[in-house]
Amino acid sequence: MRSKIPRRVALGSALLAATALAAPPASGAYAATTPVTVTVNARAGLATVPATALGANDAIWDSTLGTDAVADLLGSAGVQMIRYPGGSYGDIYHWETHTAPGGYVAPNTDFDTFMASARRTGAEPMIIANYGTGSPDEAAGWVRYANVTKGYGAKYWTIGNENYGNGHYGSSWEADDHADKSPAQYAAEVIAYADAMKAVDPTIKVGAVLTMPANWPDALVGSGDAGTWNQVVLQAAGPHIDFVDVHWYPGGGSAAEAIGKTQYVDDAMYLLRTQINKYGGANASRLGISLTETNVGVGQNTQPGAIFLADAYSSLIANGVFTVQWWNVHNGIGTPSTVAGQQDYNDFGLLSSGTCTSDDTVCEPPLNTPFAPYHALKMMSSFLHPGDQMVQASADNPLVTVHAARRPNGDLGVLLINKDPDAAHDVALDYRGYTPSAAAPTVLTYGNGDTAAHAGSASTLPPYSITLLTLHPSASNAAAPAAPGTPTASAVTDRSATIAWPAVSRAAKYEIYRANGAISEQLGETTGTSFTVGNLQPGKRYTVNVLARDAAGHLSWSSPPLTFTTGAPATSTCTVKFADVNDWASGYVGQVDITNTGAAPLNGWTLNFTWPTTWQSVSSGWNATWTQNGTDVRVTSDGTLAANGGSTSVGFVGAYSGPNVLPAAFTLNGTLCSTSS
Repeated sequence: MRSKIPRRVALGSALLAATALAAPPASGAYAATTPVTVTVNARAGLATVPATALGANDAIWDSTLGTDAVADLLGSAGVQMIRYPGGSYGDIYHWETHTAPGGYVAPNTDFDTFMASARRTGAEPMIIANYGTGSPDEAAGWVRYANVTKGYGAKYWTIGNENYGNGHYGSSWEADDHADKSPAQYAAEVIAYADAMKAVDPTIKVGAVLTMPANWPDALVGSGDAGTWNQVVLQAAGPHIDFVDVHWYPGGGSAAEAIGKTQYVDDAMYLLRTQINKYGGANASRLGISLTETNVGVGQNTQPGAIFLADAYSSLIANGVFTVQWWNVHNGIGTPSTVAGQQDYNDFGLLSSGTCTSDDTVCEPPLNTPFAPYHALKMMSSFLHPGDQMVQASADNPLVTVHAARRPNGDLGVLLINKDPDAAHDVALDYRGYTPSAAAPTVLTYGNGDTAAHAGSASTLPPYSITLLTLHPSASNAAAPAAPGTPTASAVTDRSATIAWPAVSRAAKYEIYRANGAISEQLGETTGTSFTVGNLQPGKRYTVNVLARDAAGHLSWSSPPLTFTTGAPATSTCTVKFADVNDWASGYVGQVDITNTGAAPLNGWTLNFTWPTTWQSVSSGWNATWTQNGTDVRVTSDGTLAANGGSTSVGFVGAYSGPNVLPAAFTLNGTLCSTSS
């Protein structure tokens, strides 16, 4: 959490992944006069937008919490979920007495006041049950008061806030009175909390705190632990919870670097979902993901904050996160600076606190004046509506980011973000699987220094801007069959996978597509409800969608996406074991065990593999010669691997500045190897 509380502020960003992300290219690297080709692919469906998608945090130390003025501003911005009582305060707050020992509680910020404000806003509450200094009985009492006594119907409850920051990994900002501060103890208490709370109201949803991949302390194994925080918590508590809760403050040394870190989202969510499915027990795919705190690293009140919010919210929601929540509604002035020609107050709030620096040399605008991220959030509420399906979209210039969503009435929203602070960019839009009407789209733009969104151009993106196009379809799709349900994958090998999906009424056949960026490649079609895809590449991630077509040729919307990764062959003349044996959340010691299972010795050998991302590298290696070219790694030795089981171990120091997705395919002297764990 980011707050005005001294014990927490200094630690919030220092403990995140330390290695810097390469910034997007300078604006001069791409001629602003060259139109940017934007491709929107309606055949490649992503997640459906939930009714809780757009969220924000509120806090009991904020004296404006519960005021009509704030509730109305949040409602106008389309806020759908509000979190209470405020970050780390959740672990010191006692709801019944409305006290937070060691912290400040503003007048008129009690739970009933918060609920009245949430209702006025039209937002669902997200409540933090006190893990650090509370108890299962206290949490159960809160559920009883909220949902039995008062009838509020508060559905979503998380057990604590950033509880990995309790000192177990060496840094401590989160209150925790438990003698045992391990993830195993947290998991055991989560089970006790969930049981007690659901005994009062079995309809509630309970969430457990996890760490965001590539952010501290992800990948660290504490003393005496059987695994990482996420692994231990999921293995024990997974069957007892309904969702997991993460935070993400990616930081950044410059505005370009900070807003560029949204490129991490797809891989981070892939890793998090992989951890959930691997460790969360039977039917772990049912567990939802909430991201209840985020903010940009530079320009919190100016255009970088707005750009980051629009890009991050869109990317996270497209990846199935059911709520994304900005930190914070109000937060207070920090160290002012000028960002892209605008006064920035280093204030993590959506709205001005109306405060000044300690020497009164710089003051914020009047209380509740919206900052730039507020206007971006308001644009998001025009872009995404509950029930919309996000679809794949891309641009051929990295300074332009694009997101798209298809609406139940057939309209298409396209969100275009120009990250170039200096130049406008013309755009040329191409649509796949969607034909817009000839009518001009509705265009809404929010640019650097604007005080509100306004009508804009569909063909030119102003510098440092967010532009929303809303298009209508050329014809109704009402006659088309319903979209297929979520596909599943089975019998996944190094070269093939079997895809299955629920039957759809009136479907004459089904078409299976692979999403390759914003382009869909048809893998095949069938009249049945399963299809085996062949000719896949080993160790590669694939995302596929299924569409239904009726006898008249009408094509449905896309199914939700299915993502799977091919592996290595079950048998081979070589075996590789690749392990991360000691991780410090920005680098690690890796060990690679290589075994020759063939009938002939290998007199000299070469191992090849490819990093899944551009931000992974080998810093140094031993017991062989290590070289890297781009993302390709080559490990060579003039040693001999004896036949029928000759083996060796080599090691390296790896570095990463984003989600560390490990390679899954290896060749030894050109032969694709099997793998072991």
